[in-house]
Amino acid sequence: MDWDNCKANISMKRYRHTFKYENTDVLTLTIIYPVINIPNNQISEAIINQQINIQISDYYMYASNKLYDLAVETYKDSQVNDFPFRQFEAYMEYTITYNENGYLSLYVDKYEYTGGAHGSTIRSSDTWELCTGTHIPLYCYFKPETNYKELLIKEIIRQADENMKSDVPPYFDDYRKLIIENFNPNSYYLTPEGMAIYYQQYEIAPYATGIVVFTIPYSIIGWHPECLC
Repeated sequence: MDWDNCKANISMKRYRHTFKYENTDVLTLTIIYPVINIPNNQISEAIINQQINIQISDYYMYASNKLYDLAVETYKDSQVNDFPFRQFEAYMEYTITYNENGYLSLYVDKYEYTGGAHGSTIRSSDTWELCTGTHIPLYCYFKPETNYKELLIKEIIRQADENMKSDVPPYFDDYRKLIIENFNPNSYYLTPEGMAIYYQQYEIAPYATGIVVFTIPYSIIGWHPECLC
């Protein structure tokens, strides 16, 4: 097989369920997820799909137990205190960001609304080599002697400095300090343009800015997606 041109076949699926209490809808759960097919490589296909299925199962268990219990408690309080109940929402969506040259990369956003002015979103991500099903940590993209954290943070701060020149600065005043403190080597995914490093809501910016993403060109990293098989 020509792994240099290898990509997975991906079909997106949707699961939706509404949880009730006393005939009232208290929580809606939506999961949009990929099913991965890798031609002539059932082992890698099974490894990647199993990891995705575990994530989905864990989120379903969280929503159907902890989040549902909280929704029921909030609903009961609303009845006792005679104020409106706003239905809870849990939403999990996978987005494929890179699927070429034997690499598959994606991120997962988990949005929850549990009352109040707005909900919150948490992002996670995964990257695999399709030929082996191996999950790739961030350090693997750099030579052993490279201080990859320093290299990435330097470029992130450079981009952030430029973004802060806008009419409405998007980050907190102490964004440079927060960029360093909240750097997470697990918070990355691949794109055609480069490696995306992201920060969660509130880590370096107010809610309105959302999840902040910095794309680091592959030329800076000194690596480019080319199959290692």
